[in-house]
Amino acid sequence: MRTTGQQPQGRVPVTVRTAQWCATHPWKAISGWVLLLALCIGAGAAAGMNKGSFADFWIGEAGRAEAMASGSGLTPPPVEQVLIERTARTAGDEPTAAAGEIRRRMDGLPAVESVGEPVAARDGAALRIAVTLRGDRETAKKDVDALLAQTAAVQRAHPGLRIEQTGSASISVAVNDKQGQDLQRTEMISLPVTFLILFVVFGAVLAAGIPVLLAVFAFAGSVGLYGLASWVFPDAGGAALSVIFMMGMAVGVDYSLFYLKRAREERERSGGTISHARAVELAAATSGRAVVDSGLAVALSLAALYLVGDVIFSSIATGAILVTLVAVGGSLTVLPALLAKLGHRMDGGRLARRHRAGGEGRLWARLLRPVVRRPLVALIAGLVATVALAAPALGMKLGTEGKETFPDSIPAVAAYDRLVTAFPSEGPAHLVLVRGEDPAAPLRKLAESARGDALFAQDRAPVVRTAEDGRTALLALPVPYAANSPEAARSLEKVRGQLLPAAVEGVPGLQWAVSGEIAAGADYAAHQRERLPWVVLFVALATLAIMYAAFRSVVMAALGMLLNLAAVLVAWGVLTLVFQGTWAEGPLGFESLGFVGSRTPLLVLAILVGLSTDYQIFVVSRIREAVERGVPTRQAVVDGIAGSASVVTSAAVIMVSVFVSFLFIDRIEMKQIAVGLTVAVLFDAIVLRAIILPSTMALLGERVWWPRRPATAAVRTARVPAAAAPARPVEV
Repeated sequence: MRTTGQQPQGRVPVTVRTAQWCATHPWKAISGWVLLLALCIGAGAAAGMNKGSFADFWIGEAGRAEAMASGSGLTPPPVEQVLIERTARTAGDEPTAAAGEIRRRMDGLPAVESVGEPVAARDGAALRIAVTLRGDRETAKKDVDALLAQTAAVQRAHPGLRIEQTGSASISVAVNDKQGQDLQRTEMISLPVTFLILFVVFGAVLAAGIPVLLAVFAFAGSVGLYGLASWVFPDAGGAALSVIFMMGMAVGVDYSLFYLKRAREERERSGGTISHARAVELAAATSGRAVVDSGLAVALSLAALYLVGDVIFSSIATGAILVTLVAVGGSLTVLPALLAKLGHRMDGGRLARRHRAGGEGRLWARLLRPVVRRPLVALIAGLVATVALAAPALGMKLGTEGKETFPDSIPAVAAYDRLVTAFPSEGPAHLVLVRGEDPAAPLRKLAESARGDALFAQDRAPVVRTAEDGRTALLALPVPYAANSPEAARSLEKVRGQLLPAAVEGVPGLQWAVSGEIAAGADYAAHQRERLPWVVLFVALATLAIMYAAFRSVVMAALGMLLNLAAVLVAWGVLTLVFQGTWAEGPLGFESLGFVGSRTPLLVLAILVGLSTDYQIFVVSRIREAVERGVPTRQAVVDGIAGSASVVTSAAVIMVSVFVSFLFIDRIEMKQIAVGLTVAVLFDAIVLRAIILPSTMALLGERVWWPRRPATAAVRTARVPAAAAPARPVEV
């Protein structure tokens, strides 16, 4: 609670006190930070990564079916398929000889439980050999390399044939390896691009390199902490690592950028008369507080993902929150120490002086004046653009990734496509579980009712398996369509809504449920739709709380919340336009699935709102500073936005460069996240912050600060320690 009169020294903001200590003891601060990061990395390596169990992924009816299968010993074992196809060079009975060699080689491996007889396709052009592995799906991922080596050896011995291996384990391993390679390429792209942007901004190699270095350190340290945290929130197969890197580069560089620019600005305002240590203290009172508020906003927005009740979102939220908090910590401690120690080497040369001339600020001031002169016209234009881009989100369809959605450039995925074409029954299947007295009888009835139906594969008869206790039975009902296709969805509806209820009708005391790739995907997407409103509500309330805490204004808090939601709706609308159609397939390098990944809207929401609030706090802080100097709100809008234009523009360009680099990851879900965040950040910087925000504040005038207008300079100097007072007004 603020009071009038001179405050005691103990009330100096904690960001200022921290900066003062770090600037006074730079080597202690730097070595302490390095030691802390080393401890985080070492502790994470020692603790290892706690992977989520299969039960962590069970959701809805499909999850209940998986639990029934697991409890009765009916969980299907991991199976790899070896596909042998004739080519133009094939001669004689070579496919049969190759199949025999595959069987001999596989049968001798410790990880193999059994090897099936070769099965010929109806047209005789292909053979498949089923190899059943010991253990479960997780151990199969570790053992599958030995099988792949044997398959490759037989391929080399029979160059006239196409011999390939596929299966859930081999596909999973190959997809993860490919994503890891793509992520490394993304790092190789984003790091130098970010450095070049920062060099243009600061005009000094050291000033450009430090934010990148701190972002990389934040990523490394948070990965170590994530290993520790995985024992509370299990890791979902490494899904969080890409997001940790993305967030680490985005917020890590941004926070350092905000702090560095403000410290340099304070030096320039004083004409170079104050020391770098003093400039650091002044920056800590303004940008330092904005960094703390922004970090809390990002962390709170990401915390909304815990409400989804899903191990994937929990792991992503944990990793992203950790890297955000580590980035905040680095910006408030080691960065002031580096500035105080190396400040004179970071001032830059001719390029830096050109930027300090203020040309960008004057340009933005000229662009903003028409907006504040005719705020109603500008607001209407901004709202029209927002509605036009957001409207397609009303037609958004959600779906889930599957074997068919992974890139065909992965050999195991291409082999799976050819396997299903030759053997339709080897595609996705409905796993129907029934528990009770004589559970096999209704399943046989179900299999009979599906015979001849085009929605189900007919190349081989489905088999009913019964548990040892005789009280649970399983039927795998294959579907000859992609798991995310409309036909597969209709087949699931038919099983759950018609065939299975008819099969169990009249038999008392039965329990039943349907799982499988199709059912799990449908239940997962339905689960996301059900939780989405709660996540939106949490994020909206979090934005309100953070913005009110930062500015003590109900109106500004509500405006911030609405602007954030507008950015999210625009992102969703563009995702629908781009990925539910085919027009962007060529430029972005994807094959349209006709839907948006069920995880994408939630991830874009949580990440974007945090980053959007980040910009908003920084911009509005500058506007409030102008108001505190006695400038009327309408003029303060121009001064504040123009004064922060170079920082916000640079930060937006850096974020866009990081997000765009994720387009090079050959996985459609990552492309969707990249497109959604890229478009939203650009729209936020161009339309929301440059048109809608200033026009709305100009229309509201002083009412935008209700219920409490910021203290003017005369009052504020009595309330705020001298270290926090701005040196002079921002030049526009």
